[in-house]
Amino acid sequence: MSEPVLETKDLRRSFTQGHVTIEVLRGVDLTIQPGEIVGLLGPSGAGKSTLLQAVGLLEGGFQGSIRINGQEASHMNAGQRTELRRDALGFVYQFHHLLPDFDALENVVLPQLIHGADREDADDRARELLSRLGLAERLDHRPSKLSGGEQQRVAVARALANRPPLILADEPTGNLDEATSERVFGAFMELVRAEGSAALVATHNEALAARMDRVIRLHDGKLGPGLKL
Repeated sequence: MSEPVLETKDLRRSFTQGHVTIEVLRGVDLTIQPGEIVGLLGPSGAGKSTLLQAVGLLEGGFQGSIRINGQEASHMNAGQRTELRRDALGFVYQFHHLLPDFDALENVVLPQLIHGADREDADDRARELLSRLGLAERLDHRPSKLSGGEQQRVAVARALANRPPLILADEPTGNLDEATSERVFGAFMELVRAEGSAALVATHNEALAARMDRVIRLHDGKLGPGLKL
């Protein structure tokens, strides 16, 4: 078996409020294989976003091991974590967070340029991804001129632009109506599989979770056993 794209061991995170310590993650052991799409379920406040922030190397304060694409991240400095995050991870959030002054194509081109891509190659890659997501006629539209579903599809394209081995998605369709959510999530799944990326997707939606390869549940700061669906 190939090396996991993500592996955590005894991952912990606690917060102090006054004289009270709240343990949010209480020893999370998680393994995701290349190309595997895993759903992360749990009630509000269970720590799903905290777990994604940890494995996304977005903030400190965590204890335990985080290994991404074969690299141990827990002992890296800030610069090394930034480089690993840039090279190995893509992010899709509940809200699209597109740059409002740039059109759909530019929003997908920019992260590639930051990554060091040639402008022409970045343009070609962005056009390809957006076309595969049904946005070929919307490339020159700024976010304010796109529907919510279209904006989120641009965010999906942006997350995959640099071909990261792992996508982290936090309620990626949680801000959309049911019909739009189904369409956007279907496009997300199809494109992630076509690109060969793995994904960890936090969601409240049991029906969407059932379409993934495996579901894990976060409860009381720990993960329940994986469930094949």
